[in-house]
Amino acid sequence: MSAQSPLVLLVEDELPIRKFLGASLASAGYRLDEAATGHEALQRAAQTPPDLVILDLGLPDMDGQEVLKQLREWLAAPIIILSARDQEQQKIAALDHGADDYLTKPFSTGELLARIRAALRHAARIGGSEPGATTYEIGDLKIDLAARRVFTKGGEVHLTPIEFKLMTTLVHSAGKVLTHRHLLKEVWGPQQVEETHYLRVFMANLRRKLEVDPAQPRYLLTEQGVGYRLASE
Repeated sequence: MSAQSPLVLLVEDELPIRKFLGASLASAGYRLDEAATGHEALQRAAQTPPDLVILDLGLPDMDGQEVLKQLREWLAAPIIILSARDQEQQKIAALDHGADDYLTKPFSTGELLARIRAALRHAARIGGSEPGATTYEIGDLKIDLAARRVFTKGGEVHLTPIEFKLMTTLVHSAGKVLTHRHLLKEVWGPQQVEETHYLRVFMANLRRKLEVDPAQPRYLLTEQGVGYRLASE
C-alpha cells in the first residue's frame, strides 16, 4: 500500500451511485479513481494500480466476474464486490475468484467504509507491515498462534487441534469472508470440500468456547449460505 492515502478504484456504471460513493470515499480520506465499464476498469488498474478496488458485478460491457478474474491474474490489492444480485452462488463465485468481500445493494456507506478498513488492514498484514506478528486480539479474545494458546475474558480456553487450525485459518484472513469450500479445503483437505456439516459442528463448538453469547456471536460471524468471517473490529 502506498505511503499516502490509499487509492481506491471505483468500478460502477450508474453515475448517481458512482458520484455518491465517490464523495463518501473522498470525505473519508481516500484518493479516488473511477471506471464505468469493465474494459475501462482494467485499463485504469493497469495504468495506476490501486490499493483497493470496489467492483460492481453488473457492468454494461463485461460480466463483473470476468473483470474480477482478469484483475486477480496480476493485482494483489483487495477487491470488494458490489452487486444488486443477492443469489448466494454469485457471492460464492466472486469470493472463489479472488474477491475479498462483498456487499449486496442497498447498503450503508458506513458498512462499506468499515469493510474497506478491514480489507486494507488484512492486506497490510499480508504485505508484511506487521512482520513477525504471532498474536491476534479483538475485544476479549486473544489468539497466540506461536504458542497455540487462546484466551478470553474468562482465561485460557482449550481448543482441539482441528478447532485451532480452523481459528488459525480465520485469523490469517481476519475481516475477510471465507467460503465453506475454502475453509474445508484448508482445514480438512480438498477431498472434503462438500462436507459443510463439519464446519457447522466445529463453528458451533468454537462459539460455545469463545463467545459470551453463542447465539449472538461477536467474533465468529456467519455469512449466510456463503461462509464465515472472523471479525476485525
